Amino acid sequence: MTAVTRLIVGETECRAQFEAEPTAFRWIFYREGTNVWIRLLELARGSDHDNKGTEIWSTQQDNDVVARAVIRCFDEVVSEDIEGTYRGKWGEHFPRTELEDLRTAWREHRGD
Repeated sequence: MTAVTRLIVGETECRAQFEAEPTAFRWIFYREGTNVWIRLLELARGSDHDNKGTEIWSTQQDNDVVARAVIRCFDEVVSEDIEGTYRGKWGEHFPRTELEDLRTAWREHRGD
């Protein structure tokens, strides 16, 4: 969510990575105007360079669409009362602050 928030407020390139040991999944976001290009790479190791990864998905979307999709996904976690079991499953607290930061940034920068 932090990478998408940074994108919404105007950064032109952001990354996020999920470790699924030993594999890693790297999301790369590029923004130009209101367009966002997203690449999802699968890497053998999280420390590998992008060019060692395999692109498993890519898309081009409006930044508003990306923000709404991420917000909706995490709102669904909350509405299904999964939030209480989130820490047990993922080893971290539910990212409530990051969700609200993204929601605020999206409202303030809609249409940028």
